[in-house]
Amino acid sequence: MAESAVSTVVQRLGDLLIQEAVFLDGVNEEVYGMQVELQRMQSFLRDADRRQDEEESVKNWVSEIRETAYDAEDIIEEFALKVALRRRSGMVNVMKRYATLAKETIELHNVGNEIQIIKNRISSLTNSLQTYGIIQRNDDWSPGLGRQQQQLRRSYSHIVEEDIVGLEEDVKVLAEQLVNSNGIVSICGMGGIGKTTLAKKVYHNSKVRHHFDAFAWAYVSQQCQVREVWEGILFKLTNPSKEQREEIANLRDEELVKRLYQVQLEKKCLVILDDIWTIPTWNNLCPAFPYWKTAGSKILLTTRKMDVALHPDPTCFLHVPPQLNDDESWELLKKKACVDNNYPDVRIRAEIERLGREMVGRCTGLPLAIIVLGGLLATKKTTFEWDVVRKNIISHLRRGKGDEQLLGVAEVLALSYHELPYQLKPCFLHLAHFPEDCEIQTKKMLRMWVAEGFVSSVYNGVEEETMEDVAQRYLGELVERCMVQVVERGTTGRIRTCRMHDLMRDLCVSKAKQENFLEVFNQSLASDHPADSFPWSMVREARSIGRLRRLAVVLEGDLHKFIPSGYKRNSHLRSLLYFHEKACHVENWGSLKSVFKNFKLLRVLDLEGIQSHGGKLPKEIGKLIHLRFLSLRDTDIDELPSTIGNLRYLQTLDLLTWNSTVQIPNVVWRLHRLRHLYLPESCGEYSYKWQLANLVNLQTLVNFPAEKCEITDLVRLNHLKKLVIDDPKFGAIFRSPRARFYRLQSLSFVSNEDSTVVQVIQGCPNLYKLHIEGQIEKLPDCQQFSANLAKLNLLGSKLTEDPMPTLEKLPNLRILRLQMDSFLGNKMVCLDKGFPQLKSLFLYDLPNLEEWEVVEGAMANLFHLEISNCTSLKTVPEGLRFITSLREMEIRSMLKAFRTRLEHGGEDYYKVQHVPSIAFRYCDY
Repeated sequence: MAESAVSTVVQRLGDLLIQEAVFLDGVNEEVYGMQVELQRMQSFLRDADRRQDEEESVKNWVSEIRETAYDAEDIIEEFALKVALRRRSGMVNVMKRYATLAKETIELHNVGNEIQIIKNRISSLTNSLQTYGIIQRNDDWSPGLGRQQQQLRRSYSHIVEEDIVGLEEDVKVLAEQLVNSNGIVSICGMGGIGKTTLAKKVYHNSKVRHHFDAFAWAYVSQQCQVREVWEGILFKLTNPSKEQREEIANLRDEELVKRLYQVQLEKKCLVILDDIWTIPTWNNLCPAFPYWKTAGSKILLTTRKMDVALHPDPTCFLHVPPQLNDDESWELLKKKACVDNNYPDVRIRAEIERLGREMVGRCTGLPLAIIVLGGLLATKKTTFEWDVVRKNIISHLRRGKGDEQLLGVAEVLALSYHELPYQLKPCFLHLAHFPEDCEIQTKKMLRMWVAEGFVSSVYNGVEEETMEDVAQRYLGELVERCMVQVVERGTTGRIRTCRMHDLMRDLCVSKAKQENFLEVFNQSLASDHPADSFPWSMVREARSIGRLRRLAVVLEGDLHKFIPSGYKRNSHLRSLLYFHEKACHVENWGSLKSVFKNFKLLRVLDLEGIQSHGGKLPKEIGKLIHLRFLSLRDTDIDELPSTIGNLRYLQTLDLLTWNSTVQIPNVVWRLHRLRHLYLPESCGEYSYKWQLANLVNLQTLVNFPAEKCEITDLVRLNHLKKLVIDDPKFGAIFRSPRARFYRLQSLSFVSNEDSTVVQVIQGCPNLYKLHIEGQIEKLPDCQQFSANLAKLNLLGSKLTEDPMPTLEKLPNLRILRLQMDSFLGNKMVCLDKGFPQLKSLFLYDLPNLEEWEVVEGAMANLFHLEISNCTSLKTVPEGLRFITSLREMEIRSMLKAFRTRLEHGGEDYYKVQHVPSIAFRYCDY
């Protein structure tokens, strides 16, 4: 993480040299020199980062360089803040102006001295590299693991775990693939999920053993010795004599590769490559394997990374082992802890099971954690001892059975963290902000990553790629590395929500604390004094003495103080986030003044969902000139001060509140760096016009304020990706041939003229999502819609012609909602091969619909169907029985007779009997 911290600061200093040139005049050479010194330091940091878990001296060195980098950034930002606030205050007369210039000269001198002190600290730390033994290495040292630990992790094919549960079906599926299919088979999953155990069971499966002629198991690991792997595989496939082994050892690499390759063509060989970490590792190994041919030989590989699993063959069979369910977890623990043998008394065993089930719940289906826990409990003979372990379960999972017997869960999971590229480490640690079991809204989180500076402002040479796109790629990489789990994807395939496995989150929280990355204050575990809100730790702790830069406050009830008393003097805070599940109230918004006065370097402030009694946001918000992300969503603030216009770096401003009106002064136009703007339904009664055309970086605009702005301002917002507007005049701007929104992907607008709908759709040729409210009467032709369109909502369209013949031809439509009199006819027909990609269909409030026909072959990929308040519809279509992909149906507010026909035993039950989930709601009238 030190490498990441220094890299971020180096980039930030570069940005400051450009953006703050007017304020840094006189010390820019010193800033540049400090940046160069830090760049030189970066080359040593990856090695040091990986070794700090094992060597206390290295840990201290890493902590010092990280804090030094942060101090460098603080000095520049604080100086820029002082100058900016002073110049904004204005001058009354010439004498005061001269006095101010004199003060700035002194401050320039002082900041120059401070920069020199920082440079001297960096030089001293550089000179101490030899003392600490921190040099760039090319040996076989593995990140985060000593040699002894590497040996503990090494897998051997002859050591087969017998006490396994929940793998029988997985083994059967994989054996079938290896015997009857062509190509590579990959097993991919997070550390500890059981990839190697599963591969061993497949390796020794009787069906597999009868099919193949020769077998080889190779443990690859992070520091792969390619020659050693090739030789080992060839020895196992050919079983050579001593003389032949010596001959093989003397072969040149190209001769060795050719011989190994030829063996796999001549015989049916199964080669298991266990624990491949990188694509380059595979690229180095693959010349020895005829993996693309239809020969009888096969390869099965295991990896933690999805891109590695799919790289050899994107069409390969990919298997992701599932987490164990509660019963399987308890069954595995019983076997590993020898419960049946150790506790023959049925009464005691009942208490043991109660304690055991509670403990395996903390393992959340991760086999490694259960095995570590079972090995520990096997030595415990009383319920009292089991209860002691229960109370300290996380520390026990961390330690395992002993340093020389078994790696703890933390060490295994931490391998994934140590192997992360430097730019992904702060993104991973940022996830520690979110409470346990939290379903994380990724759009908001990614904007925080951008605001924090985790995402490079250089888009890797891709002209159209925004920083939000880069952040999405970073998240995708964490998912591919099995460190983050996807909960839901949007219609375009982007990750909408995600979560972390509990034990991976425990690692994340501990690493974040160890790196002094953030602090979490949990209201339920403290009474307004600093507390370790996570009383257990997954890795060895080393609390840094550095300044706190991020604070997450987890609330259980009302908020009495915005900042817990122990944190009030920490002026270097960069982000402040509040989390609460229940309603949360604060006495008044005026108490925010202390936050704005004391934490002037804040970049991220998230107040979402906090309520008071209405009122105005304190004017001191204007002091946070470095603020980049501000969320007041679902608060009851009803007025913003004019000082909001001082926030010249603001990127995200979210004002979607329960109030329909928030008084917003005419200063939004000054926020030139705004990228995402969420406005309330009404922005107040001030009689002035806004100039939104100045916001040329705007990507998101929700609730365009028609009463405040000229509709033509939108034409100049060339970077818009999302627009929500309820002004019926919107369609009129497309009468101009210059009105084209080529980057717009999501549009919600109100229509009152049939002709404008066609103009709007043609003026937005790359839409993925489209919501139209209001009368249309006739749909545009299918070719006039964007070929990318994946989600379409029609509300109140009053169509008299069946829309299905047009909509079913949209090639990428995945979600369709017809709502609120969107169709006034009485019959709809879906034809063969129509709606080829449709996943979800919603029919709401179509009172005239009497008949719906679905021809066999239509909607072949439909997964979810909802019908609500279509009371004239007597039954579902016959064709539903042919849609084998249908898994969920929800029937709401329909007549009781409609429900009766679909229930088990009803006359239409045969049409839907293949659907696993059918829910009826409010169908009793």
